[in-house]
Amino acid sequence: MRVQGTTDLDDRYGRTRTWRTRLLLTAVAVVVLLFGGWVAWAVWFHSTPAVTSELVSFDVRDEHTVAVRLDVTLRDAEQPSCRVVAMAADKVSVGAWAFTPVEGANHIEIRTERRATAVEAVGCTAVGQPQPR
Repeated sequence: MRVQGTTDLDDRYGRTRTWRTRLLLTAVAVVVLLFGGWVAWAVWFHSTPAVTSELVSFDVRDEHTVAVRLDVTLRDAEQPSCRVVAMAADKVSVGAWAFTPVEGANHIEIRTERRATAVEAVGCTAVGQPQPR
């Protein structure tokens, strides 16, 4: 079987304009760069909060008192605030304390309704950082 004739693909489908291709590639590159910059900013912003905290230890002193040590790191934090909750064996909150922290170790005592068995550091917040850390 013989092929009667060959057709040129440019004749069949039309020739693409090189300036359109360059414009499309430039637009895609700009969008990719903007998205990459936004992702980099979001990663940096969320990985460097103004205030962070870590529950180091707690000691149940008696039926109505729990001593807590919370280490806090402040990085240019405006109006920092921390919250700690004491819980009973049935997972009910029996006491809470919100305070303004200082850099480093913070030793606090929480008065409780009944004997606490656990302490949860809810976290610390600051102006511009609504998520507790």
